Amino acid sequence: METVYIETTIVSYLVAEPSRDLLVAAHQQATRDWWQNRRQEFVCLCSPEVVREASLGDSEQVARRLAVLSALPQALLTPHGETIAKAFLATGALPPLAQPDALHLAIATTAEVDFLMTWNCRHLANAQILRRLDQEAARMGWKLPVVCTPLELMGDLSV
Repeated sequence: METVYIETTIVSYLVAEPSRDLLVAAHQQATRDWWQNRRQEFVCLCSPEVVREASLGDSEQVARRLAVLSALPQALLTPHGETIAKAFLATGALPPLAQPDALHLAIATTAEVDFLMTWNCRHLANAQILRRLDQEAARMGWKLPVVCTPLELMGDLSV
């Protein structure tokens, strides 16, 4: 089975109340559709960084997010992952404030997952940034997972 690293935005959209913002609401629904219809076709995992981020904010939402995450195995940050995350930040492709995003990508890379699923299109599902980070990962002898949204892993199902 292929593996999917579930980044924090996915679990947040999964359990949140429907947004009044139409684009966010569409992303939430696509996330729920993927979770209900496709998740069982993959081995899904998260990381302590996802759990840390999911633990922030409104206590009711935190409880919902952590309930979902508690069922997922966790990939851990290794020394290689720490080195890769620092290298990603050193490229300048990610700003310093995106350190958690660099950690997500580094953890998924060292865990050798197939996909990193996210709605973070600013720093993660961003083709220009990923091209630079892919070059850095290859220089270090690693292969990035495919970074995608739930829509891109929906398969033949329509949303």
